[in-house]
Amino acid sequence: MDSAVIPDERASMPGRGAWVHETSECVNAAVRRRAFVRALRVSGPLNTQTIEKRLNGYGQEVNGSK
Repeated sequence: MDSAVIPDERASMPGRGAWVHETSECVNAAVRRRAFVRALRVSGPLNTQTIEKRLNGYGQEVNGSK
């Protein structure tokens, strides 16, 4: 099963969370350094498409996408 990183802007969802700035630089660095995996204490890879799409909705570039 693929675990996904989902933005929780209201900080109301149950479970662990990880803070990251809403910039492509911070998200890219977190993915590259596996910071989400460590912060969320998961053993496998994380699907970051949801957070990347959210950032792209703000008009920012993530992982080379436009």
